[in-house]
Amino acid sequence: MLGALILRIVHIDTGQDFRGGQHLLLSLARGLKQRGHAQAIVCPPDSPLVERAANEELQVMPFGTVGKLRSYIKDERFDIVHAHDAKAQTISFHASLGLPVRRVASRQVAFTPRHPLIHRLKYSRTTHGVIANSQSVRQVLIAAGVPDSHIEVIAPGVEIPKELPNSDARAKARAHWGLLNEGFVIGHAGAFTHEKGQDVAVEAAILLATRVPRARMLLAGDGPERSKSRMVELARQASGMVQLPGFIQDLDEFYAALDLFIMPSRSEAWGLTALHAMSFGLPVIASNVGGLSELVEQSKTGWLVEPESPAALADAILEAASDPRRLCEFGRNARERASQFSIELTVEQTERLYLRLLASPTSPPLAT
Repeated sequence: MLGALILRIVHIDTGQDFRGGQHLLLSLARGLKQRGHAQAIVCPPDSPLVERAANEELQVMPFGTVGKLRSYIKDERFDIVHAHDAKAQTISFHASLGLPVRRVASRQVAFTPRHPLIHRLKYSRTTHGVIANSQSVRQVLIAAGVPDSHIEVIAPGVEIPKELPNSDARAKARAHWGLLNEGFVIGHAGAFTHEKGQDVAVEAAILLATRVPRARMLLAGDGPERSKSRMVELARQASGMVQLPGFIQDLDEFYAALDLFIMPSRSEAWGLTALHAMSFGLPVIASNVGGLSELVEQSKTGWLVEPESPAALADAILEAASDPRRLCEFGRNARERASQFSIELTVEQTERLYLRLLASPTSPPLAT
């Protein structure tokens, strides 16, 4: 830990699901706990985060009202109020205004805001610092008018597995989903939302049906797009090649079954699941958007393709499947690349930001 100061940190998250943002929050809190800091997580009482945080022996306060949260922050004398989504930032501001705390907001989406002025005011005047999880997000914030000096780029990291799955683990994982050990297995994990592009992946699979007949595709996750008529029809057309197993809790086993990971996003601030896959030695095909272009190195750790193009994705998958030796090389490079984004580094950089903001003599937000 930097210095001897023990921080008291309250994390606020309003998500109703357990997605990348909640995974990052939990990993961050775990790392900060190991460095001796006291923490509490405020989230909806029915959120999956409640149980998972409790399993980590982290203090949880189910969110009730802003007034109760304000009393909690004041009584427990927290130093840092860290909002992990946009709604949480609004709650953080109203619950801690006038209290001797530093407000930090994480920005984890890369889309252009519909109301830049509101965006600028929210992230300039209601926080003491903003964490952008990629340079792409930083540029969006700057374009909206948030001062660059107010922004800290801290890439979300992952826990790097010490060992890769062996052949037995691979065979067991494949058997779990009824996959042949000699097949070529492509995987994706993420919430089924329009921006994640699972429909693009299924369309690519349909194009590959005769070109790579031994290929199979696992699209893990759940969300609103999964049950829409278009996705249902596409999945029917790709029957026999594509599986939609729903939410998978044990992603380690999921990655063990794969030869290749895909991220066909229309918009992506970073790509935490892609990074996680890379840490398991999997090459990645990703859309050339947002933080994915910062994470995946073309022709070294994988392929960057045009977004919303099933044909481009299918061509890249075909190229990957046709050269096993290069695929293995890309996998080794991907694991090495992932090691540059460990969760330990994320924790260290976040802790450093907290301490810097607390050391500042400025009580109100830094921007004018």
